[in-house]
Amino acid sequence: MEILRVGDLGFSYRISPDKKALDGVSFSLERGDMLCVCGATGSGKSTLLKMLKRELTPAGAKSGRILVCGRDPEEFSERESASTVGFVMQRPEQQIVTDKVWHELAFGLENLAVPQKEIRRRVSEIAGYFGIESWFEMSTDELSGGQKQLLNLAAVMVMQPEILVLDEPTAQLDPIAASNFIATVVKLNRELALTVVIVEHRLEDIIPVSDKLLVLEAGRTVAFGSTRECVGKLLENGRMLRSMPAAVRIYAATQGLKKNGPARDAESGSAAAEIAGLPLDVCEGRKYIEDNFGNEVRSETETPERLSDDDIALEFRDVYLRYMRDGKDVLRGMDLKVRKGEIFCILGGNGAGKSTAVSAAAGLIRPYSGQIRVFGKRIRDYRGQELYRNCVAMLPQDVQTVFTEDSYEGRHPYDLSGGEQQLAALDIVLRTEPRLLILDEPTKGIDVYTAEQMGEKLKSLAQSGVTVVIVTHDVEFAARLADRCALLFNGEITSCDRAKAFFSGNYFYTTAANRMTRGYYDGVVTTEDAVRMCGLNCR
Repeated sequence: MEILRVGDLGFSYRISPDKKALDGVSFSLERGDMLCVCGATGSGKSTLLKMLKRELTPAGAKSGRILVCGRDPEEFSERESASTVGFVMQRPEQQIVTDKVWHELAFGLENLAVPQKEIRRRVSEIAGYFGIESWFEMSTDELSGGQKQLLNLAAVMVMQPEILVLDEPTAQLDPIAASNFIATVVKLNRELALTVVIVEHRLEDIIPVSDKLLVLEAGRTVAFGSTRECVGKLLENGRMLRSMPAAVRIYAATQGLKKNGPARDAESGSAAAEIAGLPLDVCEGRKYIEDNFGNEVRSETETPERLSDDDIALEFRDVYLRYMRDGKDVLRGMDLKVRKGEIFCILGGNGAGKSTAVSAAAGLIRPYSGQIRVFGKRIRDYRGQELYRNCVAMLPQDVQTVFTEDSYEGRHPYDLSGGEQQLAALDIVLRTEPRLLILDEPTKGIDVYTAEQMGEKLKSLAQSGVTVVIVTHDVEFAARLADRCALLFNGEITSCDRAKAFFSGNYFYTTAANRMTRGYYDGVVTTEDAVRMCGLNCR
């Protein structure tokens, strides 16, 4: 049964009427379909999703038609709209409106004047389904990022929507929390026949579980259909291929290397056979490698490097920090040294203290014990604005705080997509010409191609002597870019090593390419590593 139809949809924002954010987008979904919408930063993904929810539709000129359950969303009453299309946003904090978890779950139902008896039944049922009982009475500001996003999802699902729409819901989650969140969405889709439309840039987890794929480019449809078939069409699309799961990228790069696999031919059925054999996830990728390549080559181990004190750009010495006098320590005896001119990535779970650590490094908050030194000088000894004069600059997680004017290259900063805001804010921060650049989740909301461009810019800065410290959940970005990586857990650095050794040693905080080749090829971290090893085993 068709539940959603989008026909020749066009849209232009009021501020830029001559530029089409969406141009002739058409697709339809059956009940229970799970659709992944992907595309480059600024391709129209978020605009499309907002137009599926009447209350979020942006101001501008619309053409074409949207039918939800056979009706135009504009015809829905407030009650019908709330119970037909549920929407989960990218930033968990932006959607939470109450102070307690239980109240957040009941808030939507209370606003629709649902009887109290039914509210209690629905809230208790949804809390049980999502495993929220243990933090049911907690304050919402005490929750981790993963818990906040799970709460947002539960608060939407308690309204019992027909369609669930998610706009980059894992953008601010660590890899483990993101994987768990996606697993919950898949469970809802499979067990409730819930129709799901999800926009993501991190496609490693979502592509393999999606029934259908919609690819947008500059507001136009590049591909739509079953996921495996659409991915097959993207093998020749260099930019979009970069965003595909590691298994897909390895497959595309090694098709000419296969020595044991079936040869390609020009028969009419070969294209279908090739698509059927296209690996989408880690298990399928592992089987593809094992079936087609040997495992005789082992990579070399790296020799650890020692740091001299003269080379240190940023140092933490036994740092303790808490936000309230009687509160819990967020940083607990943290020790860290970052070398001048290196790219250093800090990873860890939501709530581990990563943002706190880099905020302290930027002088925005002060520890109550221990020392932080920037270029050998205690941070508290910098006077006035001395720390920020061609010395330290920080791109915060909330990049909107960077914008001090109403216009950026002719557009209001808030009208830019999340990814475009990230790039614009980085440009503004770099104008201060810092020697120590600190970035908190810089790839949030941007596609892999744009992230790679950002990475090349950061590499160039590092080569010129700028020290770059990055907090990130994006393990693929860190694996390609970082000189060294550290894992922050419970306020302490528990692991720090060269990037290859770091990701090779991790089991969860590692790349898909490493999971795919673990115990088969040693030392593989990036897809480029995997392709190289496959090539060596074809000689």
